[in-house]
Parts: sequence; C-alpha cells; structure tokens
Amino acid sequence: MDQMAKIDEKKPHVVFIPFPAQSHIKCMLKLARILHQKGLYITFINTDTNHERLVASGGTQWLENAPGFWFKTVPDGFGSAKDDGVKPTDALRELMDYLKTNFFDLFLDLVLKLEVPATCIICDGCMTFANTIRAAEKLNIPVILFWTMAACGFMAFYQAKVLKEKEIVPVKDETYLTNGYLDMEIDWIPGMKRIRLRDLPEFILATKQNYFAFEFLFETAQLADKVSHMIIHTFEELEASLVSEIKSIFPNVYTIGPLQLLLNKITQKETNNDSYSLWKEEPECVEWLNSKEPNSVVYVNFGSLAVMSLQDLVEFGWGLVNSNHYFLWIIRANLIDGKPAVMPQELKEAMNEKGFVGSWCSQEEVLNHPAVGGFLTHCGWGSIIESLSAGVPMLGWPSIGDQRANCRQMCKEWEVGMEIGKNVKRDEVEKLVRMLMEGLEGERMRKKALEWKKSATLATCCNGSSSLDVEKLANEIKKLSRN
Repeated sequence: MDQMAKIDEKKPHVVFIPFPAQSHIKCMLKLARILHQKGLYITFINTDTNHERLVASGGTQWLENAPGFWFKTVPDGFGSAKDDGVKPTDALRELMDYLKTNFFDLFLDLVLKLEVPATCIICDGCMTFANTIRAAEKLNIPVILFWTMAACGFMAFYQAKVLKEKEIVPVKDETYLTNGYLDMEIDWIPGMKRIRLRDLPEFILATKQNYFAFEFLFETAQLADKVSHMIIHTFEELEASLVSEIKSIFPNVYTIGPLQLLLNKITQKETNNDSYSLWKEEPECVEWLNSKEPNSVVYVNFGSLAVMSLQDLVEFGWGLVNSNHYFLWIIRANLIDGKPAVMPQELKEAMNEKGFVGSWCSQEEVLNHPAVGGFLTHCGWGSIIESLSAGVPMLGWPSIGDQRANCRQMCKEWEVGMEIGKNVKRDEVEKLVRMLMEGLEGERMRKKALEWKKSATLATCCNGSSSLDVEKLANEIKKLSRN
C-alpha cells in the first residue's frame, strides 16, 4: 500500500487481456512492458493457472524494478495446471467454454475494484469471444484490439465472414478435404497473392457450421469491426501491401513489431534472455549450443499447442538423424497427443550422437545463437517473427490457426522457408534439412532472412515505422484516457 500512496491517479492505466496461451501472453507482456517504459500504468490479467505457471517458471522476475505494473488473475475452472495427459487443444477448449460463460462478470468485478481507475483496455483480438468488448462498453472504457499475429494471419481470420457469404465454407462434406477443392486459389483477398483455400485457418474448413472453432472464428471476424483501434504484431516493410489494405478498412492501425527488438531499444539493454514463459526454460540447451560451430545446428520446436502422433515424431526423428546435421529439439511433455513422448530405443540411441533434446528453452536466445543455422517450426507467428529478427531461415510444418497462412507467406512471399508435407516422411525431412543447411536453396533463404533481419532492425530504430507507431499508440492511449 505504500507504493499505492504514491500513485498518480490521473496517469493513464491500461488493462491487458491476453488470450490464455503461451505465445499470446508472451507477446502481450512485451507490449505491456514497452508501454510501461513509456510512463503508463499497467494491469495484466492472467488466468489463475497461467499466472501460477508464469511465476513458477521465472517469467515475472524482470518485474522486480517495475513499480506501476501489476498482475491480476481470474479463475479458469481448472484448479491446477493441466499439462500431462491432456491434449493442449482440448484443455484450451474447456478453458474457452468457461471464460465465455464467466469472464464478463469476473472482469467487471476485477476492474471496478482496481485502486487506480482503468482508462484503456488492450484486448487480444482472439479474446473477444469472452464478451470483452461488451464489458468495455459497460465500463465506458475505450478498447484497442491487439492481434498478436501477422497481418496475413489477421486477414485470413477476417475473411471467415466473406467465405461464408460466398458459400465457400463450411465445406459440404469430408470428401472436399481430399478431392482437390482446398487447392482452389483465392485471388480476391486484399493484399494476399497465390493463397489457396488450404492456406487459410483450418477452423474455416469445417464441414459443419456449428463446429466450435468455426463459430469462434466467425464471431471473432465480426467483432473486429466493432473496434476503431487495432494493433498488429508485424512491421510495415514485411507486409506493406497487406498493412495498406487493412488501413483502408480500419481507421487506426499500429504495426509494432518485432516487439523484442523494440524492447531492447526502449530498455536500453539486451532482453533476449528475459523469460515470459509458462514453462521452465532449460539453460542446458544454450550450453550445448556453445560447443557447436557457427550455422551448424537445426533448431526444432513445434510450439506450445501443436500435437503430433508418435509416428510423426519418429519420422521427424529419423529424418533429423539421417540428415547428419546437429539438432536441438524441444519436445514438450504433452507433444504426443497430450501425453509424454516415449521415444523408441533405437531412435533415442541414434539421436544421442548429433542431437540434444530439451523440454523448453529460451527461444530468442537460441535463435540468436551463432551455432543455429536453421529452424524447423510449426509456423506460429511468434516463432516466425523471432526467426526473421535473428536472420534464420526455416522449414515449416503448420498445424492450427494462422500457421498455414504464415507458412505460405514465409515460403512464397518472404522466401525464407520451405514447407514439409502434412504426412511426415523421414526421407522428405532429411532432404529438406540438407537443403536448408548445406544446399544452394538454403543459402539463398539464409541471405533473404538476413535481409529481413536488417529490415526489422531498421523498423525498430528511433525513426523506424514500428518505433513511430509505438509512440503514436502511447500518445493515443493518453488521449483516449483524457476523454
């Protein structure tokens, strides 16, 4: 309470509402930290379980010298962390059902009890299903949507209602998923070239209109129109035509990426090693990299939500082993259909020669390590923008959400990656890893990735596009807070 006595109640106070998943929380925490550095008070709302995990993993240690930055929590209906034995997507669905029913009242109660009045809400674009916009209207607090994805990911989401109006989705039956229908090119999405139906979020490709994820996506696309201010985690130079198209639809758009590079500038120190993770990061991963030559290691990580079969894991494993390149592979406890991965003994022994397996790591520290020459990724946007920021080319194996659109752009527009087929085969994995690490195509992609790294660096310099937009955003929040 001593700290609260010194609080200036006239100072803008932003409440952050992240979608309750690792990549979204990490991204929103970085923006919250940047705005806090610019003189705003911050309250960051997590679910009980996610906050418990964030604290346990050391993800809040950087807050020790951050007065005016507070965490608040809401119940999630779990009681304790759901990890082992449960598919992450199933647990997330259960959590979303709970929040859809309960978040409105929980949030109103929390905000009304804040000792410093909230003057602005920054809500994850994927959290509107939980009645967040309605809550903001009831509280008479201005709300800004933050899309933690790329502009291409947002535009792919936003097309759900148009695809429905054109009766392209939902698809008529299961045969449409395999008969070539998904290879149809869509040439009318603003700013997106050579996009196929299969490159859009798989939620859109439901065979039933009442499918949970289709409803979520359709509602999210509709609610985007209700808000006049929007933040996108990209940089203008990367997606210039798409950003231009989005700005023609929405009146106030701020592109503020890559957030890590901005954070380094604003805090005036390297913050790549600061954690925002729900898992404990293993320093042994970086220690192992320290013993390897430059550009000699493939980093493999399929993110926090993707799951695969044991057969997929084995095919990836043998492909990596047979490529004869060193690899650092992050295998989460619940990667195999929500259960611990039990590696066949023969593969485990073969992997010991060139591979190192960890359960989680400091990804930005790993990607910026000189030993890392390539990244095998699930194509989550957080992973791609971090890889571009480090100048590391990629192999993509997209899974859910915006990952398919990200992968298509990564390969065709930004020319920094190659896609691995959905049905994983060890021979294809071996071939593409070799191309990435030793072939002319890999060298071309590495050169292109370094060009994007330079563009990202310029975008986050003092007069760069992202730096200027962060400044505009902070000023707009101050303006909204005075009204």
